[in-house]
Amino acid sequence: MDLLSIKDPSFLKRMSNKELEVLSQEIRQFLIEKLSVTGGHIGPNLGVVELTIALHKCFDSPKDKLIWDVGHQSYVHKILTGRACDFDTLRQFKGLCGFPKRVESEHDVWETGHSSTSLSAAMGMAIARDLKKEKSFVVPVIGDGALTGGMALEALNHIGHEKKDMIVILNDNEMSIAPNVGALHNILGQLRTAGKYQWAKDELEGLLKKIPAVGGVLAATAERIKDSLKYLLVSGVFFEELGFTYLGPVDGHSFEDLFENFSYAKKTEGPVLLHVITKKGKGYTPAERDTKGTWHGTGPYKMDTGAFVKPDKAPPAWSSLVSETVRKLAREDKRIVAITPAMPVGSKLEGFANEFPDRMYDVGIAEQHAATVAAGLATQNMKPFLAIYSTFLQRAYDQVVHDICRQNLNVFIGIDRAGLVGADGETHQGVFDIAFLRHVPNIVLMMPKDENEGQHMVYTALQYDNGPIAMRFPRGNGLGVPMDEQFKIIPIGTWEVLKEGDDAAILTFGTTIPMAMEAADLLEKQGISAKVVNARFIKPLDEKMLTNLLDKNIPLLTIEEAVLQGGFGSAVLEFAHDHGYYSQVIDRIGIPDQFIEHGDVGSLLEEIGMTTKEVVKRLTILARKKQQRA
Repeated sequence: MDLLSIKDPSFLKRMSNKELEVLSQEIRQFLIEKLSVTGGHIGPNLGVVELTIALHKCFDSPKDKLIWDVGHQSYVHKILTGRACDFDTLRQFKGLCGFPKRVESEHDVWETGHSSTSLSAAMGMAIARDLKKEKSFVVPVIGDGALTGGMALEALNHIGHEKKDMIVILNDNEMSIAPNVGALHNILGQLRTAGKYQWAKDELEGLLKKIPAVGGVLAATAERIKDSLKYLLVSGVFFEELGFTYLGPVDGHSFEDLFENFSYAKKTEGPVLLHVITKKGKGYTPAERDTKGTWHGTGPYKMDTGAFVKPDKAPPAWSSLVSETVRKLAREDKRIVAITPAMPVGSKLEGFANEFPDRMYDVGIAEQHAATVAAGLATQNMKPFLAIYSTFLQRAYDQVVHDICRQNLNVFIGIDRAGLVGADGETHQGVFDIAFLRHVPNIVLMMPKDENEGQHMVYTALQYDNGPIAMRFPRGNGLGVPMDEQFKIIPIGTWEVLKEGDDAAILTFGTTIPMAMEAADLLEKQGISAKVVNARFIKPLDEKMLTNLLDKNIPLLTIEEAVLQGGFGSAVLEFAHDHGYYSQVIDRIGIPDQFIEHGDVGSLLEEIGMTTKEVVKRLTILARKKQQRA
């Protein structure tokens, strides 16, 4: 059928299973073709085609609430709710969002980007439904990887206690972004091989009903038999002990099995957990064969071969530069241990894991746990390297404050994807970490200007023994600068002058240094001499250099690819105020007080006014005013 003509999912009600199977293949081919151009989360979506179709056939969205945990598996849902025509713009500036978006469609009832939130949101919706005395189904879809998150377990506990009507779909593809780890994953593995527990239990109940009642003794015996069968067939019975009716495992690619179990679930009172087995990447051989998580989310690729479209001879990725430097240092220091919350692939830690398997810990989607494990290691004179994306570090904020910084422990936090990340949008932009870390006592926060300085910062961090230290680094590749053969320590709290100037000064770091240097060159042509400072230590500030600049009473402009409120520019303003420089002219450029949506980073920076042109404009005005006053 013409996928572009779909307006809503109601047409599915009229389709036979054979017609739905044809539709499944058409959707898979559509996704493979479209995502080969735009990139996106191809693996998760190919795995939930039949499941998504079955959900929309059996339930009535948006009256019934379909909630996608994380949301990167919502592409099929978007197609069935009338957005196939927008897929050429997927994850592009002003285009279709790669995650559920409430303003896009009434069918997107919950916005997600970080995992393990769907069950809590579903509980809130179920409570609201019952208070308003409405009739509808609440159906969160959560992956087996997301189920390892502590928030999901908290929600399971609450839902099971309250006995709210809810149908939880556990989409079990044995992977999140990378292969799943942990005891809960092992329980799910046992359930996958447990056979037809629900069928056997129902058969037993039917048999018992045929026996003439002979009093309470037989009834009690029957219950004990059922309980024994439960423990015999399903090792652990984890979900039933939490108060759920467990159904499954079910073939997530069989419409017959899905419809049968959805029908059963809809008739069951209280919370139900339907365990659905799917194949991540189903229907596209390169994605199906993926065992490392490479095809979880990709850039453009060649559809016929699956080869990724990448520039030739690109500089090393920042994640690789950092992890490989840690790996080199770990060869000399056996105290170095790497920890990641389910991101060994994204953080490029595979090499470290292969060389030091006993010193590499993937703790699953458990950022809070990861941070406190690092703290525990540090109390025993180990050197933990916590590799975590900026957006995911938000989830471990209390642990960073309470467990790491309060105890002043020597934990090295590698803050990956710091700054704008582009296509993943609002939920993944790494723009808040400076603001939420800068005010925490004891922590050192830094960001390198290039990969050579980056390797020296990693070395500095792992030699530092006065408390926690964090290094921000961006998504993508380095600049391709020459690399020193020998590591060196960068003195904590020292800045670097990259270009001299007397009329004004630009204070910046990391990805915005090229912008500052280009602006300074343009200003020079206008007769304005601007100093450019690599303010590589965001905390502590280089107080000696900053005092010298303030004493000269020249205009200062701070630039940061992070939120302005509470950021680096705020730190400079605070220092000026606290040291009596009340008349000093200080301007700031950074991320305004808004969430930044998806799109290429260049377009996003242009939209919010973070450009070379804006830097030149601001400093021209400030410098001219200064010259006129002089």
